[in-house]
Amino acid sequence: MAAPPPAAAATEPHSVFVYGTLMAEEVVRVLLGRAPPSSPALLPGHRRFSLRGRVYPAILPAPGYAVSGKVFMGLTNRELHVFDMFEDEEYVKKTVEDTLEKSLTYAYIWGNEGDPDLYGEWDYEEWRKVHLKDYLEMTQEFMDEIGQF
Repeated sequence: MAAPPPAAAATEPHSVFVYGTLMAEEVVRVLLGRAPPSSPALLPGHRRFSLRGRVYPAILPAPGYAVSGKVFMGLTNRELHVFDMFEDEEYVKKTVEDTLEKSLTYAYIWGNEGDPDLYGEWDYEEWRKVHLKDYLEMTQEFMDEIGQF
C-alpha cells in the first residue's frame, strides 16, 4: 500500500473518501457546519454493500470492483474527529488511493468482513428518496448529544 498521507500525523488539512450517507452534503453540513470542497472519486478494489436493518452502507476490499463516491478536502482536525465519531467503531479508518484524483485519502472500511448482514448493492438515490429526512434528524440528534468536545 502507498505511504500514508501527511494527515496520518494529525496535520491539517485532511481528505476523506465518502461513499454512502456522507455523500449528501445536507448531512455533512449538519455534522461540520459546512460542506467542504469535494470532487468525484473512485475507489478501486472495493465493493459497496447494503446492511440488513440499517440505512447506511459498508465497503470492503473486493478485487475487480470499484466504489464511486466523493472526496471531501480541506478538513480540519476537529472535522475529521467528528467524522470518526459519526462512523463509530464498526468502521476502520484506513488510508486509500482514489483513482480519479490520484491522491491518498482516508476512507471508513467496514470492520467485519464476514458480517452476515452484508448483502447486495446499496443505492444512494433510493436512500435519498426514502431515508434522507429521517437521517438528517438523527444526525442533528447525534450532534446535540456530542455537543462541543
